[in-house]
Amino acid sequence: MRLTRGLPWRKRRPSAQAPAETKMATSGFVALHAAGGANWTLKTYPTLARAGYMRNPVAHRCVRLICEAAAAVPWLVYEGRREHDAHPILTLLAAPSPRHCGPEFLETLYGHLLLSGNAFAEAVWVDGALRELHPLRPDTVRPVEGEEGWPLGHDHTSRGRTRRIVAGHAGEGGLMHLRLFHPLDDHMGFPPLEAASMALDLHNQAAQWNKALLDNSARPSGALVYQPKEGGNLSDEQYERLKEELEDGYSGARRAGRPLLLEGGLDWKAMGLTPREMDFVEAKNGAARDIALAFGVPPMMLGIPGDNTYANYQEANRAFYRLTVMPLLSRTCAAFTQWLGPAFGSDLRLDFDTDAIAGLAMERDAQWRRLNEATFLSEDEKREAVGYQPVGA
Repeated sequence: MRLTRGLPWRKRRPSAQAPAETKMATSGFVALHAAGGANWTLKTYPTLARAGYMRNPVAHRCVRLICEAAAAVPWLVYEGRREHDAHPILTLLAAPSPRHCGPEFLETLYGHLLLSGNAFAEAVWVDGALRELHPLRPDTVRPVEGEEGWPLGHDHTSRGRTRRIVAGHAGEGGLMHLRLFHPLDDHMGFPPLEAASMALDLHNQAAQWNKALLDNSARPSGALVYQPKEGGNLSDEQYERLKEELEDGYSGARRAGRPLLLEGGLDWKAMGLTPREMDFVEAKNGAARDIALAFGVPPMMLGIPGDNTYANYQEANRAFYRLTVMPLLSRTCAAFTQWLGPAFGSDLRLDFDTDAIAGLAMERDAQWRRLNEATFLSEDEKREAVGYQPVGA
């Protein structure tokens, strides 16, 4: 944007040559501004993982909370109604591979599921026995459709090599595919972070705006208006000099707060909206709440202000386990039962130990108190109601 008025401190020297081109003075200054289209993050797994889990603290903490909470809950094995204290499936899940312990393996699966909507695990057989379980990154696996549209298997690509893994349970060498509901895709899941992608971009851009403001907080954002009492003009040399003075004297964090010195009819007109006018802080907190909402994490657990949905932190913690962690565990246990069960026995069922969830201790105490006061139930019926085997079993 060029200035259309001359500066009074710079006089032109007489010259025999033709006069330089001049700009006619006007009575005012008009600036038009139109907002362009917004740029949104691509909805692919790598971009969502980078922009969300690797760059956004809210998304990162949501994923960590869910993965760590779900992976910390112990698993149980039932054969019919009988619970096994020890079983080869529990041994395998406790040490799935030499490079993964049990919680780390489950955290990886849950993280893939939350960030991509899909989680894959492969079974490795050695000498006729199921020895290892390995998670596969979702962006390296692609479903293969048959003529009728049903998946025949999955192609896994790594280091430029592609291999096909057949569909089926672990005993058949099949791949386990854990996915979230996708309304427009029959084979792949829908990531929660994609539903909050606009809030994610808004929160990331707010952080970048803050950083840019700190790095260049004193850089003028507006227009210099020159309104001389008499006609004037601005030569190219004067225009370049003014630009250099603005760049060298009033830009950068070190020059924050330096007043802009004006002379000879110059006036500074600020342009753009201030953070207060944009309600900057509330917009950022609103975006953070939307991200937490997509993952099913109460904002109170993340320290986000302005959310009074739950009366206290303890209530928010119970809602987090009841509405987010336990449905994820139920889905995962059902998937592992269907995938691993046939390799160990057709009547096996995997479940999780709700008594080990510390966030539900108050609910468990209330349930035990009610059962203890129920005089119309026998001891065995009370034990069965809370998931324990009868005394005589």
